[in-house]
Amino acid sequence: MKKIIVYILGFVLLCFLLPVIFTQKQQKMDVATSTNNENAIQNTEPEKNEEPTQTENRTVKLLHAKTGEIEELPMDEYLYGVVSAEMPANYQEEALKAQAIVARTYTAYKMYKGSKHENADICDDSTCCQAWISKEDRFAKWNEELREENWEKINTAVNDTTGKIITYNGEPINAFFHSNSGGTTETVANVWGGSNYPYLQSVETSGEDGYTQYSSTVTLTKEETLAKIREKYPETVIDWNVENPVSITEYTESGRVKTIQFGNTSISGVEARTIFGLKSAKFNIEIGESVTFNVVGYGHGVGLSQTGADSMAKTGASAEQIINHYYTGVKIENIWIKTKNWYII
Repeated sequence: MKKIIVYILGFVLLCFLLPVIFTQKQQKMDVATSTNNENAIQNTEPEKNEEPTQTENRTVKLLHAKTGEIEELPMDEYLYGVVSAEMPANYQEEALKAQAIVARTYTAYKMYKGSKHENADICDDSTCCQAWISKEDRFAKWNEELREENWEKINTAVNDTTGKIITYNGEPINAFFHSNSGGTTETVANVWGGSNYPYLQSVETSGEDGYTQYSSTVTLTKEETLAKIREKYPETVIDWNVENPVSITEYTESGRVKTIQFGNTSISGVEARTIFGLKSAKFNIEIGESVTFNVVGYGHGVGLSQTGADSMAKTGASAEQIINHYYTGVKIENIWIKTKNWYII
């Protein structure tokens, strides 16, 4: 009987002590968990060079210029559309990789510095940001037998360079690019004024004369020439009977027209390119019965030349070598670039 009483008392005591022990243990666990969570919160911002996780999906808010709609796309998916819009798919693989890195850098720079588009990071208007085309629209423009092959080639160029951007002093560069430099790229100040970026210097590039983008001509009557310049400068007077009614008065170091005189009006070569619809500011003029602009190159001439990149790739240059040729003193690296709310790869 005494044993039964002892067992009963022991059971009652155990029932009383177990909740107390469990509560104290749980409190210790809660304190530990709370401390770990606090540390986790303090370390939610990734450090530079930290590898992204699958859940940290980097996206780009793309403004479609024609419709005003904003589409959010994963970074590399967005770049498929950029590279396929900006560079021919039949270019060399290393040239396409260089274009992918340049396009990713251009995007990162826009996001890092702050977009001028409300609620969007970048737009698809090539005259404002960089071109972009959907897979469906791209396929519609490619020959049917080359569609899958071309798309795979573009995807590979982007995927093989995932996360890589061009930096200068630890920040993404303003990675300008153009179609054809006409043999020499241009410094940024000669195109848009202001200060030169140290990484956007004029460099020579070879092999571009074999591309259709290398040369072009624009021929106008004398009346058309005067009418076009008067749209912006209505007081312009040109006496076509004098020896040099139109004359180039100064060139930039790269051989582009810096200033040109039309009668009593002096304008920049960049202005002349816009007024007369020239593909480049590297040109000369022939005046006879009409006015002919002989143009070399295609685009503003700053940064990477796409045809130059393809030409370099044909000689065995890697994407990294191409980029280091066109952008002075830069690095190519995987880096976290901090914006207001998150990090860009």
